[in-house]
Amino acid sequence: MTQVQAQNNDLQLIEKTINYYLDGMTAHNAESFEKAFHTNATMKWIEKKYEEVNAIEALSEYVNANDPVKTKTSIMAINIAGDAANAQLELEYSTFSYIDFMHLLKIDGKWKIVSKTYSTRTKSTKE
Repeated sequence: MTQVQAQNNDLQLIEKTINYYLDGMTAHNAESFEKAFHTNATMKWIEKKYEEVNAIEALSEYVNANDPVKTKTSIMAINIAGDAANAQLELEYSTFSYIDFMHLLKIDGKWKIVSKTYSTRTKSTKE
């Protein structure tokens, strides 16, 4: 397999992993998070202060406690270097968007999200 073919195969596998995460968020399917994230994956953000939690636990708790709402999702970018990759995602809701930065590693032949950092962007009222 050429490097380009390997890269394309990895790209498809990374997209599959990311889509498990997006399914979890949009369909509120907590089981999808276990397919997307490594069990020790972290989620980090700044609200009033720096926060860090286990990604699967926190996201599962969030989707189990809330009803799904209309969400537009997009993969903005994916970068791959060997067994490491990162992806930038946007989950667009009616009044705000989450901008997610995912860090992935190819562990035992499977791409898993090992950390998620995110920020929230409020939509302007002009839209």
